[in-house]
Amino acid sequence: MEKTFFICGLLITATFFLQAQPNANVINVSEVSRVEKMLASDQLQGRQVFTPHIDAAAAIIAAEFKKAGLQPWQKGDSYLQRFVMVSPKLISITGSIDEQPVEQKNIVVITSQPDLKIDRHSGYEISTVKAGKSLFREALKYYQAGKNYLVIIDTSYENNFPRLAGLNDHIFKSDYSVVFLLASKVPSSFSIEMKQNIVEQKLANVVGVLPGKSKKDEYVIFSAHYDHLGIGEAVNGDSIYNGANDDAAGTTAVILLAKYFRARNDNERTIIFTAFTAEESGGFGSNYFSKQLPPDKVKAMLNIEMIGTRSKWGANSAYITGYEKTDLGKILQKNLQGTGFTFYPDPYPDQQLFYRSDNATLARLGVPAHTISTSKMDNEPNYHKPSDQVETLDIKNMAMIIKSIALSAGTIIGGVDTPTRVNTDELR
Repeated sequence: MEKTFFICGLLITATFFLQAQPNANVINVSEVSRVEKMLASDQLQGRQVFTPHIDAAAAIIAAEFKKAGLQPWQKGDSYLQRFVMVSPKLISITGSIDEQPVEQKNIVVITSQPDLKIDRHSGYEISTVKAGKSLFREALKYYQAGKNYLVIIDTSYENNFPRLAGLNDHIFKSDYSVVFLLASKVPSSFSIEMKQNIVEQKLANVVGVLPGKSKKDEYVIFSAHYDHLGIGEAVNGDSIYNGANDDAAGTTAVILLAKYFRARNDNERTIIFTAFTAEESGGFGSNYFSKQLPPDKVKAMLNIEMIGTRSKWGANSAYITGYEKTDLGKILQKNLQGTGFTFYPDPYPDQQLFYRSDNATLARLGVPAHTISTSKMDNEPNYHKPSDQVETLDIKNMAMIIKSIALSAGTIIGGVDTPTRVNTDELR
C-alpha cells in the first residue's frame, strides 16, 4: 500500500511539473546524468585548483553555457572570470610612529605588492578599531573595502593582533594595501616599510549571463563550486577524489537551470549562472565574484551544494541554510504548493553551514543568499572520499530537485517576489 501511494505521489508530482513548466523536459534524467558524468569523470582527476584538470572542467562548463545561449560575463569574449591570487612571504618590515621605532610584531601589512613604503604623505585613509569590537570582523571590513588604509588597532587586542598576519597568506592581486598598527592612539606621524616575496597563481570562475527584460539591473544568482580535492590518499586502490556530489552535482544543476531559463526566455530580472573555483581552498572564487557586483542589486542567490544524495527526509526534499534569516525559503516553498516537494530549514544549525559555503560572502553584505543541499552532514558516507562517484548518486531524485529549484524561483526571476535582506547587524 505504501509503495502504491509513493508511486502515485511521484506521478502527481511529475504531472504538475509538466503542466506548470512549459520547458520542464529540458531538465531530465538523461541530461543530468550526461553532465554529471563529464564533470565527475576520472579524466578530470578530481578538479583540483592550479592543475590542468580544473582548467579542463572550466572549459566543459563554458561550452555548456555557450550551448545554452548565455552571454559571457560583462559581454566579454570569454565565460571565464579570471583573477590572480598572491601568496606572499615576508622578508622584512620596519616602522616608526611619532619618530619612535615600532616593534615588528606590532605591524601587519596586507598587500599583494612586493615592496611597500608609506608615511603620512602617502594618502592612506586612517581609521581605528577601538576596544570591545570584533577584531577580525573589523579587519576584514577594511581589507574588503578596496582602498588604502592605515588602521590603528587598540592595544587591548595585543594577544590576538599577530593573527591578523594570516589575512596576508592568500590574497587577491590588487593595487591597494591595508596596514594594521597596534598603538594606543592615532599618531601624528608614521613611517612603514615592508618587503616580501610573492608567488602569483591564476584562477577562474565560470560565469554566464541571461539578461533580464524589464529589470535588467536586478540580479538573481544560481551558483555552485566546480573544484574538488584532486588526487589524494588512496582508499581501496582509488586515489581520485571525483567529487561527484561535492560539487559536480551542484554545478550540473547550475548548467541545467541555465538551459531551462534560457528556453523559457521570460526572466524579468537578469540571471547570473556561476561555477566557483577554489571553494575547497578557502572560498576564493565566490569571494572574488562578490566584489564584482553591487550587493544592493542582487535580489537573491541560490547556491547549490551536494544535492546528489537523498536528504534525511528522503526523496523530493532538500534544505536551505539560514532559512530563518530571510523569507526566501518561504517564497520558494509557496511556489511549490501541490508538487509534493518540500524545502526544509537546515537541520544542522550547530555546523553553521550558512556562513560556510559560497553564499556566505554576499550574505554578509545583506544579500538573501542561501545554500540548497541534501547532504546528511552527520552521516554522508562518501564526503571527501574517493568513493564520491556518480554511481553513488540518486540521479532521478537529483533531477527532481533541479526542477523544484527552477519552479520555486519563478516569481523571483519574474520580479514578482523580492526576498527580505539578511540583517547584517548580527555580524557587528
